[in-house]
Amino acid sequence: MGLAIFIGILVLLIILVIARTVRIVQQGYVGVIKRLGQFLGSRPPGVVFLVPLIDDLQLVDIRETPRTGDKQDVITRDNVTVSVNATIFSQVVDAKLALFSVSNYFIAIDQLSRTTLRAIFGGMTLDEALSQRERINAQLQQQMESVTDKWGIRINRIEIVDIAPPQQILNALALQKTADQEKRALILKSEGQQQSAVNIADGAKQAAIKNAEGERQAAILRAEGIRQATILEAEGRGQAIATVYKAIHDAAPDPTLVSILQLDTLSKFAASDNSKIVVPYESMGLLGAVQALRGVLDAAPAGGPPAKTS
Repeated sequence: MGLAIFIGILVLLIILVIARTVRIVQQGYVGVIKRLGQFLGSRPPGVVFLVPLIDDLQLVDIRETPRTGDKQDVITRDNVTVSVNATIFSQVVDAKLALFSVSNYFIAIDQLSRTTLRAIFGGMTLDEALSQRERINAQLQQQMESVTDKWGIRINRIEIVDIAPPQQILNALALQKTADQEKRALILKSEGQQQSAVNIADGAKQAAIKNAEGERQAAILRAEGIRQATILEAEGRGQAIATVYKAIHDAAPDPTLVSILQLDTLSKFAASDNSKIVVPYESMGLLGAVQALRGVLDAAPAGGPPAKTS
C-alpha cells in the first residue's frame, strides 16, 4: 500500500516537472523567461524548455489591441464642456520593456490617453474640435508615442469615437445651421435672379442689335432702290431728250415753228391750276412771233397748209 502511494506521488511529481519544463507559446504571443525573478530572455512561438522550479515563463500578447476608453468630460479653450472617448490601437514591440518598465501598460495607456485628451482639447475651441478630428487624432498619437516608446508600446493609430457637446450647445448649433442654410438659399435665389436679369438684358441687347441691323439693311436697300430709280429716271429723261432733240434736228424747224412751240408751252402754263404764271423775259420777241404767225396764216390759202418759202 505504501509503495503504491509512493509511486503515485512520484508520477505526480514527474507530471508536474514535465509541465514546468515544457511549455508551448502560441502564435501572436512572445514568451518571456525569468530565472529566479531575473529577466533571462524571450522566446518566439513554439515549444519552450525551462529549468524546473527555477525558470518562469510569462506570455506577452504582441498583437494589435484596440481599447476604447470610457467617456470623459473635457473643457475646450472657449470654456465648453464636452464628453469625449477614443479608441487606441496599440501593440507591444518590446516585451521586456512592456513587463519591466511599467507596472501595467494597459492601465498606463488608458491614463495617458485621458490626460493627453484633456491637454489637446484645452487648446482648441469647440468649432475646431468638432471639425478637426484628424488633427486631434494626429496630435494625440504623437504626444502619446513620445511616452509609450519608453514602455516598448507602439501606438498604431487613434480614433476619436464621439464628441458630445451639451444639449444647449447642440440646439444653438442647429439654429446656426438652419440660419446658414437659409442664408445660402437667399444667396442662391438672388444669384438666380441676377443671372435671369442679365440674360434678359443680353436678350434685349441682341434683339436691339438685330433690329438695328435690319433697319440698316432696309435703309440701304431703300437707298439703293431710290438710286436705281433715279438712275433709270435720269436715263429715261436723257433718252427722251435725245429722241426729241433728234426729231427736232431731223425736222429742221424754222423760226415760225419755234414760235408756235413757245406759244403752246405758254398756253399750257396759263391753263394749269397754279396761282402764278411765268412770263418769258423775251416778251417782245414772243409778240413778234405772234405777228409773224398771223402773217403766215393770212398768206396761206384757205383750207391748206402755209406755203413754204425758199
